[in-house]
Amino acid sequence: MSYLLRVTVPDRPGSLGGLAVALGSVDANIVSLDVVEHFDGAAIDDIVVDVPTGALPDTLITAAESLDGVSVVSLRPFDGRIGAHQELQLIDSVSTSGRKALGVLAQELPGVLGVSWALVVENDDAGARLLARGDSAPGDVDSLGVPMPVGEHAIEVDPTTEGLPDSWTVMDTALASAGLGGRLVLVIGRIGGPDFRPAELARFGYFAGIVSSVLPASARSAEK
Repeated sequence: MSYLLRVTVPDRPGSLGGLAVALGSVDANIVSLDVVEHFDGAAIDDIVVDVPTGALPDTLITAAESLDGVSVVSLRPFDGRIGAHQELQLIDSVSTSGRKALGVLAQELPGVLGVSWALVVENDDAGARLLARGDSAPGDVDSLGVPMPVGEHAIEVDPTTEGLPDSWTVMDTALASAGLGGRLVLVIGRIGGPDFRPAELARFGYFAGIVSSVLPASARSAEK
C-alpha cells in the first residue's frame, strides 16, 4: 500500500532525517518527497510512503508525531509519485498527444500534484461542459450549472457554489481551478481536504500556464 502523508515539520537541519528514521521504524519506505511550503519556522512536506500489506495507516501518524514539533496534516491512500520531474514529464506527454491531450492531462495530473481527481471543462454563459475526466474523477459530472470560476491565476473554488455538484460539498472536497486559454478550465479536487496552500495554488497556476502554451490545437475541440 502507498500513502500520501502531509506533515508539518520544524524548518531546521535534521528534521527530515529524523522523520525518515521514525517512519522506517514502522516499516514505511519513503518513495518520494516534495516540500510544499515554508512558513514561520516550519515546513509543510508531502511524503509518499510504501507500507507492508496489512499495516495500519495509523502507525504512520503515531510514528511521525512522536517527534517534537511534527504534526500530521493529512494521510490518504495514493498511487503516484510527486516531484518537479513528474510535472515536466506530463507537460511533454500533453504536448505530443494531439486530440487525446486533455484526456492525458486529466488522467495523469492527480498523481503528479497529489490530488484526488482532475477534469477539464469548457465554460459558456450558461455553465460548463465536461471535456475530459480522469478515472478517479466524479462519474456523475457531465455539465455544471454555472461556468467554472477562474481567475488570472489559479484560484480556490468554494464547493458550495450554487450549480456545482452537491457531492463535492458532501465529500468535503477542496477545489481549485486554472485557465487553459480561451474557455478551457482545468479543475482539481482533493477529497477530504486539506485546503490548497498558497504555494500549491501558485504551482498549479504555473503548471496550467505552461500546459496552455503547449496544448495541441486539435485538443481544444476534443470531446469528452
